[in-house]
Amino acid sequence: MKNEKKSESDLMEKIISLCKRRGFIFAGSEIYGGLANAWDFGPLGVELKNNIKKSWWNYFVHQRSDMYGIDAAILMNPKTWEASGHLKGFSDALVECKNCHERFRADMLEKDKEEKYICPSCGKKEFTDAKQFNLMLKTFLGPAEDESHVVYFRPETAQAMFVDFKQVMSSMSPKIPFGIAQIGKSFRNEITPGNFIFRTREFEQMEIEYFISKNSWQDQFEYWLGELKKWMKSIGLDESKIFYYEVPESDRAHYSKRTVDIEFEFPFGRKELYGLAYRGDFDLSSHQKSSGQSMEYFDEKTGEKFIPHVIEPSLGVERTALAILSSAYKEEKLEKDTRVYLDLNINLAPYKAAVFPLMANKPELVNKAKEIYSKIKSAKVAPIAFDDSGNVGKRYRRQDEIGTPYCFTVDFQTLEDGTVTVRDRNTMKQERIASDSIPDFINQKMEF
Repeated sequence: MKNEKKSESDLMEKIISLCKRRGFIFAGSEIYGGLANAWDFGPLGVELKNNIKKSWWNYFVHQRSDMYGIDAAILMNPKTWEASGHLKGFSDALVECKNCHERFRADMLEKDKEEKYICPSCGKKEFTDAKQFNLMLKTFLGPAEDESHVVYFRPETAQAMFVDFKQVMSSMSPKIPFGIAQIGKSFRNEITPGNFIFRTREFEQMEIEYFISKNSWQDQFEYWLGELKKWMKSIGLDESKIFYYEVPESDRAHYSKRTVDIEFEFPFGRKELYGLAYRGDFDLSSHQKSSGQSMEYFDEKTGEKFIPHVIEPSLGVERTALAILSSAYKEEKLEKDTRVYLDLNINLAPYKAAVFPLMANKPELVNKAKEIYSKIKSAKVAPIAFDDSGNVGKRYRRQDEIGTPYCFTVDFQTLEDGTVTVRDRNTMKQERIASDSIPDFINQKMEF
């Protein structure tokens, strides 16, 4: 058991090291000592993150005729959070170690055989009684810092879609069932953030509120669970590490008749990745009551007016990125050493390909490689890299580590017949193709 935990810890350290070394993710404001659990996505990380969001948006919005996207403001009228119940009920149980005075979420602490909490910092087992700690991040709007100017950074993107429901209905005239989708930042004053980018105070969500008639909720729930499974497979998540947890009634929100947590086996354990919930008509009804604005839908076929019910698929961008990196990280033993590579789906890979000369000290090869690289770029093919640093072997390894699926090498034969060597990241097999066909070669491998 200890060896297993050490192996998992080692894997996490390797992923974090690769992310920093290769420009995926690193500590924010590091030159000033950083800020607790604040992470920046670097040049390659932002490409991975954007590709995840592009894949999600393409699958759940662009490929559908019943989905409408929005991009709502982060700061909302505080009455929003009163109506949604966040100001009163959005909290975690907080306990403090009496020895070292560190504070923790009670549900995140391990217990001994006598059901006593164990402090992860000092190992002691004496804690204060649990107190509820509201996770909303507060700020002030305008020049005065008093209660009348208090606003909150949104803790979720969902409420904006409920608040904007009436506007979307008015402007787009959708027919039930239909959805509103959004990708955006959310903020939570987490008591104990951690595990790299798994739990942070600032994060990005990809959420859908799918509006349905009450009687169809069970069929719609199964349908959306299936859609999530299809999308997870399409982006290359390791299916053997995915689990589906039926949240028991005692742990569900009071308005939910069914919630499924989609969990993933991260290097640090099995944790929630996504959530799928049936929220009933709680949110729209609450906002209708609080605002005095009608949230009813008129069914032209039946002449019936009703407040729609909602199925909510909720996904985190950073958690998706971490699950992708955990799925993609591979080590392969070779004759003399070990090769590390990221087995990324080409649609998610920061670079779809790399072009480089066989030898960087031969001007004719370098110039030809740059010419081919420029032609590929002008053909508006997805991001590619040019690399002439170090010998060709080191370049292959560097591109392997960042997950580049294909490398095109310009050699002396290229100067004679216009062909280049294309190397596959996973198999390391090589073949020759015409340099003019590289854009088509890459595009054929892409799914969107």
